[in-house]
Parts: sequence; structure tokens; C-alpha cells
Amino acid sequence: MKKLDFGTLLITGGTGSFGESFLNMALNDFKFDEIRIFSRDEKKQDDLRNKLKNSNISFYIGDVKDKSSLRDATNGVDYVFHAAALKQVPSCEFFPIQAVKTNIIGTENVLDLAAEKNVKKVVVLSTDKAAYPVNVMGMTKALMEKVMIAKSRNSSKSTIFCGTRYGNVMGSRGSVIPLFVSQIKQKKDITITHPEMTRFIMTLTNAVDLVKHAFVNGNQGEIFVQKSPAVRLDTLANAIITLYDSKSKIQIIGVRHGEKMYETLITNEEMVFTKDKGDYYKVSPDSRDLNYNKYFSEGSKLYDHKSEINSKNSGLLNLEETINILSKLPMIKDDLNL
Repeated sequence: MKKLDFGTLLITGGTGSFGESFLNMALNDFKFDEIRIFSRDEKKQDDLRNKLKNSNISFYIGDVKDKSSLRDATNGVDYVFHAAALKQVPSCEFFPIQAVKTNIIGTENVLDLAAEKNVKKVVVLSTDKAAYPVNVMGMTKALMEKVMIAKSRNSSKSTIFCGTRYGNVMGSRGSVIPLFVSQIKQKKDITITHPEMTRFIMTLTNAVDLVKHAFVNGNQGEIFVQKSPAVRLDTLANAIITLYDSKSKIQIIGVRHGEKMYETLITNEEMVFTKDKGDYYKVSPDSRDLNYNKYFSEGSKLYDHKSEINSKNSGLLNLEETINILSKLPMIKDDLNL
């Protein structure tokens, strides 16, 4: 894989699980002159600053909702990784306008300033919840993708806008695996919403590698989707119980508001624009320009119905396979001295 040019990288949401992991990869794999961390949380910034003690990393306090706070952070930037978002489903359900302001308007602010300042490439971070969304988090991420694609179609070609879409990242803050582990350690029952609910799972390393690939290879409007295994929630819970040799039982609490029984990585409608690239899929944008006849009168003869890729039809991990994947997670390896 070719290297990025020397220059300056900006990571929005750089103190979150994903942002910090991408930062670590960037420090190890690339030779940026400067890396800028942009986020709202001064405590996390201070912790990260003291942890890394790296003079090539600069920290900017601000909020993507506030365009003025982004201006200084984007001066002289060559590449942007946009990870700042409201990501918790319940928070977005209770405060939908805040999700709109952060996930949609905040993304537009990042993209507008990137184009204004001739940034070379911006990679935005999306989620499988953006495909056939039923909750506010997914809806705002879906519109974030549409904003990115529209900007890629209508802006000058000096700045490339592309994105990544991924499933559940195992072990990240707010994910279910740390919850299950915590319940086991407290000798409580493991709570799951529905035993037949399925989810895509991927490691943080896989997710970061996908973003790295998008930075090096992404073209205008493309979305890269990591191929990921899927698992039933009861299989996931039983795998953790087995690994920890626990006597915890499984308690079913019911499907929560805004949850789906299965998630979709690529929709039926996107499949016609999708290419299988081995370890990932590349979803190309609809390339029709502002000629409205192509929308209202002509349509497209390219459409060929293909099945969506979802966590129900992708083949499910069995218990042994799930245990094998979980045993390689750093948090579990450290816990169990594996």
C-alpha cells in the first residue's frame, strides 16, 4: 500500500475510541509532519496529551457544530478523518436535533472548510445503521453520507470526499462486549434484548485498516464497507460466559426502542453500484449530474435487483468461531492472560 504524502492530518473526534485508534495507526504507519486532534472534551485531550507526549500532535478544543471553532484547526491541513459524531442510539432518540446538528450540519461544516482550504482528502465515518435506518442515529448518519456524496459531486476536484461504513466495533466504548464482561465480573446475569437478534462484528484494527485503505485509495463519493462476520446475541453472550468460565445466566430484556433485529451493510439499491474488492466492498456514488431529466424522465437501465448484505443472510458465526474471535480481543486477552 502506498504512503500518504507528508503533511498535516486533522482527526475530528480524535479522543473517542475510533479516533484514538486511528491516531495510533497514523503515528505508526505514516510520516505526517503534524497531527491535529479536534474534540470537545478537554479532559480526554489532556489525558491523551500526557499519555503520548508527542510534540507533533496538536490539540484543538471545539465542536463541529460550531464552524468558527473549526477554522483554525483546518488551516494548512492536507487530510481530514471525520470521526466526530453522536453515536449512542438512546442519546440520539432523546435529543434528535442535537444529532442532526452534530452528525449532519457538523459534517457539512467539516466538508465546506476542507473544500475552502483545499484539503487533499476527507474520509467520513459512517455505520451500518445508515442502511435502511429506523433510529435517529442511523437517519442522521444516512444523511451525512448523502451530504458527503453531494459535496463530492458538486465541489471542485481538488478535494476528494469519501467514506467508510462499518458494523459493531468489538470492545469500543458503549459496545455490548464490555457490558457483558462487566456483568460477569459482578456475578450478574447477562442481559440481551433478543436471542435471535444479529449484528456484524469487527475488531478496532479491522475498522482502522478500512479507514487507512480509504485514505490511500478512495475516490470522489465512494464508500468502503468492511466485510464482517455476523453473530446472534445469544451466541455472543454464551461465548463470553464460556471464556470467563462463568455461571451467569442470560436474561432477555426485550428489543429496545430504535433497534432492529438485524443490520444491513449494503442495501438492495446500492448493490448495483457495489464492487467486491476482496476484504471489503466499494460502493460507488450515483454519478448522475444536475441534469434533472436523468432523475425525472430517463431513469437508469443499470438497475439489476441484487440481495442486500445484512447480518441475517451473511452466514452466522457458531459458538466455537465466536469464542475464537473474542479470545483475540485485547481487553479479553488481558483479563484472562491468554
